[in-house]
Amino acid sequence: MMNRTEIAEWLKQLQDNICSALENADGKSKFETETWTRPEGGGGRTRVIKNGAVLEKGGVAFSAVEGNAPEFLFREKEHAVSSPSPLGKDGKGLAFFATGVSIVIHPESPLVPTIHMNVRYFEMDNGVRWLGGGIDLTPHYVVENDAKYFHAQLKKVCDKHHPDYYKKFKTWADDYFYIAHRQETRGIGGIFFDRLNESADMSFEKNLAFWKDVGELFAPVYVEIINRNKNKTFSEQQKQWQLLRRGRYVEFNLVYDKGTKFGLETNGRTESILMSLPKFASWEYDYKPEKNSDEEKTLNLLKKGIEWV
Repeated sequence: MMNRTEIAEWLKQLQDNICSALENADGKSKFETETWTRPEGGGGRTRVIKNGAVLEKGGVAFSAVEGNAPEFLFREKEHAVSSPSPLGKDGKGLAFFATGVSIVIHPESPLVPTIHMNVRYFEMDNGVRWLGGGIDLTPHYVVENDAKYFHAQLKKVCDKHHPDYYKKFKTWADDYFYIAHRQETRGIGGIFFDRLNESADMSFEKNLAFWKDVGELFAPVYVEIINRNKNKTFSEQQKQWQLLRRGRYVEFNLVYDKGTKFGLETNGRTESILMSLPKFASWEYDYKPEKNSDEEKTLNLLKKGIEWV
């Protein structure tokens, strides 16, 4: 079984591969790299692309951090670990190690979707360990053929490993990427899973293989969707709609996203944590799209429970 060092090295290679694929798809801009360290332990490698032919702003961040486990891991249900106390056997705070790759890409064209992926590994020195991650797509205009393709590829990967994973993790994504105060999903969802370790029918090693396949799915799926849409012409009205939809994206990330909260509460690097935010976004008071417009059709598809495949 891979140890934490080997998992971190695999993630760094994944970052390399994804950046290369995105540079080729963009055809103009290249990623800039910044390596950083965390005073409490560990660090990371943040790569950012901007002002490309296709990609307006994007980040592919690798991190591997360690230190004393933050107190909120023990007081919040969604982060709760199996230990009844934040103290280890020696009476000191439990140590944690977390590594992962996180990606958010904001395209120039409103006809190319925004995409997010995260794959992460977490362990504590009391034996707790788990995998988390997922991919979700946020089109500014929902194209049903693209949505079906995206979900079909996710289902294919899930079905390879477990017959229940797609349905379970798709529902989890619908519930997670939900802007409750707007009563709409952030996009068309995808899959989301957290605290995946082992069960009666899935060993940790089998789940690790699933987790790796999810990470490797990102580049081919998103490049295909880019190529389907990058040469389409768009209007200024569509560009303004993109900015409004980006405003919704910002609202979700700053109000609900647990990864953002974890990073900030563990003294992560703020610039890397907030790289998920777009370069430009907009809010308009009580905006309502025209009846039967493409914008209204998109809003009607930002709902939980849509069966794309």
